[in-house]
Amino acid sequence: MIKKLPYGISDYERIITNNYYYVDKTKYIEILENLPQPYIMFLRPRKFGKTLFTSTIENYYDIKKKDKFEELYKDTYIGKHPTELKNSYHILRFNFSEIDTSDEETTMRGFKSKTISSIRYFIQKYNLDFYINENEDAENILDNLIKAFSIQKSNEKIYAIIDEYDHFANELLGFNTDKFKSLVSKNGKVRKWYEVLKEGTETVIDRIFITGVAPITLDSLTSGFNIGTDKTQDAKLNEMLGFTEEELIELMNNQEISTEEQSKLLPIMKEYYDGYKFSLNGKEKIYNSNMCLYFLNEYLENKDLPRNLVDVNIASDYSKIGKMLDLCKGEKRAEIIEKTVSGEGILAEITQKFNPSMEFTDTDLVSMLYYLGYLTISNEKLGKSELKIPNKVMREIYSEYFMKLIDEKAKMQIDNDEYNQVLEELALEGKIDKIIEILQKYLKNLSNRDYQRFDEKYIKLIFYCISMNLKIYTVKSELEVQREYPDILLVPRDRTKGYNAVMIEFKYLKKDEGSKLKEKQKEAKEQILKYSNYNEIKDIEKLNKYTVVAVNDKVYVEKI
Repeated sequence: MIKKLPYGISDYERIITNNYYYVDKTKYIEILENLPQPYIMFLRPRKFGKTLFTSTIENYYDIKKKDKFEELYKDTYIGKHPTELKNSYHILRFNFSEIDTSDEETTMRGFKSKTISSIRYFIQKYNLDFYINENEDAENILDNLIKAFSIQKSNEKIYAIIDEYDHFANELLGFNTDKFKSLVSKNGKVRKWYEVLKEGTETVIDRIFITGVAPITLDSLTSGFNIGTDKTQDAKLNEMLGFTEEELIELMNNQEISTEEQSKLLPIMKEYYDGYKFSLNGKEKIYNSNMCLYFLNEYLENKDLPRNLVDVNIASDYSKIGKMLDLCKGEKRAEIIEKTVSGEGILAEITQKFNPSMEFTDTDLVSMLYYLGYLTISNEKLGKSELKIPNKVMREIYSEYFMKLIDEKAKMQIDNDEYNQVLEELALEGKIDKIIEILQKYLKNLSNRDYQRFDEKYIKLIFYCISMNLKIYTVKSELEVQREYPDILLVPRDRTKGYNAVMIEFKYLKKDEGSKLKEKQKEAKEQILKYSNYNEIKDIEKLNKYTVVAVNDKVYVEKI
């Protein structure tokens, strides 16, 4: 039976009772319960299904949902393999997303408001005699609740769930580190709140599950909350959130998407949403579940591919990469961006606790990009994680940021009219005159400022990042696949429109090597002709071929 897609829905009970499709992750409830550590911290990028998973846990352990167990879990793994602790807890759940971080006062007001609303729901649900004194601080209200519960329900236990524990902290860190530090400092209100939570484990709080994006506050909160175990990189939990390819195919089968259609859709989703691995020993790469649901929802509703492959609801989250990157100053930041965009791996020991009182190092920056989902584990080398960009969505984000850095250095920026001219000329005529004109302007401005890092790769990077903004094209590049391949191949996403395709081979010469121009042009032409015989290239219709040789800040183009 076809079920509704749960796009944008993170309430487990609603999904099950309203005939939405549920990708069964309940086997991880059993795994978590069998861990020797009862207080778990688990981090994943935004929109990977953290809130839905906490809802799944909440419904499973809630003592008030005992009569609904069969209805809610009969078709799941955990329903067929129930654990000893099912339906045995009072669930105290907090969600700290969507707090106004305009200033310290609004942040603390929001933190307190979230605390009060969660506690109010708790006392009403479990019929607890407790008065919330809203004149008190959030940590005192929580402390009083724990004491009241221990007296009134001395034989019962609490399972505390904290979703998005770091959301407001990450927001503050991105633009106001001083305010962030005051909140999580030794005398900070947030730190004291977690001290109260820790004290509660000595009496009535039996288990804790905390989700977030990054361990930004962990170092600051360590002395206040040093009992949690971070299981973010545990190989057993690598596939706990997000979709595996098998799960994605099962979902498409349920929607009665034919095998033929799947053969068209899956490569696109793989290119744009797949590629995540959070543990060195993880078995599979993971798809961003929210993006897949968005894509399939659009496809089923419109019977066509989405015009925008990035969900507008999370595009703004991705755009915040600049705030985090700006925490790392100097040329090291630029080097990291250049490496990632060009497809090079970065070896790093992933930082498990950040200390915001100290300046971000390049290692901290790379680790932060991993936690945010902008980089992912691709391999292991020399006992360290090799981190790379996971997919095309992230590559587009990096390209935009890279161009921002180049714009700042070159003191120029491409406007929409120029992009429209590039696109019109390229798609309708197969010409690259306008994009070459823009490239030459960049090179001239950068050269005039004595930017000394020019080489062939750098020229390709600039051209590649400009091309990434041409949304009707798929940009294939040697930079991505790291093998013998054309430097740039621009192929229309919708080949039925009759748009032109373009293949370019780049070469670069320093100013004193200008005499080698003809030699380099010949070399580039020979490579273009060789690539033209590849099966994956020779069948591309309306393919225009060019060689581009830059001599310092001058660009020479030949059509082949």
